[in-house]
Amino acid sequence: MGSLELRDVVKHYTSGMETVRAVDSISLHVAPGEFVALYGPSGSGKTTLLLIAAGLSTPDRGSVTFGGRDIWSMSAAQRDRFRRQEVGFVFQSFHLVPGASALSNAALKLLASGFTLRAAKREALPWLERVGLSSRINHIPEQLSMGEQQRVAIARALVNEPGLLLADEPTGSLDSKRSKEILGLLRDVCHERQIPGLIVTHDQQALAFVDRVHSLRDGRLTHGLDAELAGAWSNA
Repeated sequence: MGSLELRDVVKHYTSGMETVRAVDSISLHVAPGEFVALYGPSGSGKTTLLLIAAGLSTPDRGSVTFGGRDIWSMSAAQRDRFRRQEVGFVFQSFHLVPGASALSNAALKLLASGFTLRAAKREALPWLERVGLSSRINHIPEQLSMGEQQRVAIARALVNEPGLLLADEPTGSLDSKRSKEILGLLRDVCHERQIPGLIVTHDQQALAFVDRVHSLRDGRLTHGLDAELAGAWSNA
């Protein structure tokens, strides 16, 4: 399995007369089997960095490589195929298909990869069971709680057994018990399959599950938690 490597990545936005340094010369390495967390306040650049790592947002400068391949040297079609086949991305906003069952939503990536509907559902079912939704597989998103929808999105991200796991606030809509279960599942997937995992989280429970944590503030990365964030987390 390959490593995820970000080198001197920069992403700036212009807002009126102001330049927002969303990602400011960040370098980060996540080895196979490593489960790493990014922690920081809203607007610190966490999600932007994750989208760049997934090939979903173009950096202004720098490189992103996975398994030695430069993601941003790929064609758009190659990046689409890379995301579909090799990346498990848990979106904060879920992106479930309205009116489709939990099982169909979880199977969606496999359908896009050429699986038949029957085969895709067969592969997706064990992942819904692992996230605790075995009794809800035929429910549509409109019939599911926010936490249940989030677990469907997590099952969908893992269904193709990706080589790279990226997750944006994967426990944001879950209660404490489910958060621990999902954090444990994501960690175990990374460790057992020896794939790199990078998550953005505000969940203090994540410290007990990740191998390494970085603070992100004003687009800049530090190893571990800076003093202010460490104090806020310990007092939460």
